[in-house]
Amino acid sequence: MNNRLLPLNLILALVWVAVTATFTVANFLFGLLLGAGALWLVREQFPTERYFGRTISVVRLLLTFIVELTKSTWTVVKLVWSPSPRYETGFVALPLSVKSDREITLLANLITLTPGTLSVDVSDDRSTLYIHALDAPDVESLRRDIATGFEQKVREALR
Repeated sequence: MNNRLLPLNLILALVWVAVTATFTVANFLFGLLLGAGALWLVREQFPTERYFGRTISVVRLLLTFIVELTKSTWTVVKLVWSPSPRYETGFVALPLSVKSDREITLLANLITLTPGTLSVDVSDDRSTLYIHALDAPDVESLRRDIATGFEQKVREALR
């Protein structure tokens, strides 16, 4: 992958920070946004780059993570605060459609960062991810949710 636009965008953001002489995180982020806009205006000069499509995919992955984090946090809070909690813990074998170490690592970390789930192991042939779930009454539903949520978004963001 030949992605020259990210370093260029970072340089433009640093130039923005230097020109405005305001060295804050918010100003740097604004500079990144301005740099991305400037690069978008000249995108025809970089016909082989997939920078903007990838950026949108990464934002979608981030939004998916935030939504899943919020939902799972609420589920765990309800389980913990319930006077008589009823949950079905268990291990789930998730067949993987992501293949590279980078994709598998990101998926495993997203699952682990989500309350109520923990990535435990990856099979030697990298075709299965083993997950422990605090509450998994419907294993197939959990597999489907991960495959159509995190796994799909990881593929879109990293390929």
